[in-house]
Amino acid sequence: MEDKFNPYSNFKIVNADFETYDFGAATFDLVYSAATIQWIPEEIAFTKCRDILKSGGTLAMFMTRSDYRSPNEALYQKIQAVYDKYFMPQRRYEQRFDYKNVINYGFTDFERREYCETIEYNADDYVSHISIYADHMTLREPYKSKFFAGIRDAILSFGNKITLKNTMILYLARKS
Repeated sequence: MEDKFNPYSNFKIVNADFETYDFGAATFDLVYSAATIQWIPEEIAFTKCRDILKSGGTLAMFMTRSDYRSPNEALYQKIQAVYDKYFMPQRRYEQRFDYKNVINYGFTDFERREYCETIEYNADDYVSHISIYADHMTLREPYKSKFFAGIRDAILSFGNKITLKNTMILYLARKS
């Protein structure tokens, strides 16, 4: 992405620990989070976003909610048994983030947009897909290999296909 947008002097990617990174006096037109900001306590996340945005700048927070239960309850139950047995992440997502609270931190024009899709994966592609989930990345052996193998085997036993009903949610707010 940096190579693609390098010709634009007003485009900058900062890939760092958001909570500790010193932005100095830098301000931005847009702060974009793809399923990451909710891991930070909102008083830190929203305050820091407000501080680094220009007046009128936009905070965009994107996430995907996947439902694989409704398309196939039996497969869902089989996958849940794998989670119950082997899902032992180093850090579980336990925070309950309320995006609309952004208005309490100097933001206005809060809105939520939803985009829906149905997608099918085979077992290998689905395992690859979930392996990038933040809490799934913290799995350690011996649980990690058993977990992913169990998910793969469950999907293979249902014809090597899992259907997800995805809802992509985009939250937008403007710095006042």
